[in-house]
Amino acid sequence: MFPRFRHASSSLLRAPRISRTTLPSTIVQSFSRTVVTKHYTKEHELLSYDDTTSLGRLHITKHASKSLGDVVFVELPKVGQEIAQGDSIGAVESVKAASDIYAPVSGTVYEINEALADKPGIMSSDPESTGWLCGIKISKPDELESLLTAEAYENFCEGD
Repeated sequence: MFPRFRHASSSLLRAPRISRTTLPSTIVQSFSRTVVTKHYTKEHELLSYDDTTSLGRLHITKHASKSLGDVVFVELPKVGQEIAQGDSIGAVESVKAASDIYAPVSGTVYEINEALADKPGIMSSDPESTGWLCGIKISKPDELESLLTAEAYENFCEGD
């Protein structure tokens, strides 16, 4: 009696076999990989760049955040504004200093971090994540080559 019970229960617990031909075609997909790279400037700005979309998100670096202290006001560019590499596109004011924000690359501003209007302090607490400044649709991706890698930026800060 027990062998029959064991046999019956094991067959109930097994998953049904599905042949490859019965799988819905939506399960079989091709995936594309997106690479997001970080590029730095000597003005202590960070650009997170998505090579698939040509979109970049501009931040200040942790180094800049520590140097500035508590950020109390942020001036951002306008959505739709055309910018050129090196242009002053805004400003950051803190209890210690004020600093201009420069465009690391050419392109069009497609979004701004509206949360900074009410809470500019998030640039101090989380500059390389939620404290981002603006999104840039990059028009000249070759300009990224003039920016620093993470390692080069660290070396630059050590000599700063």
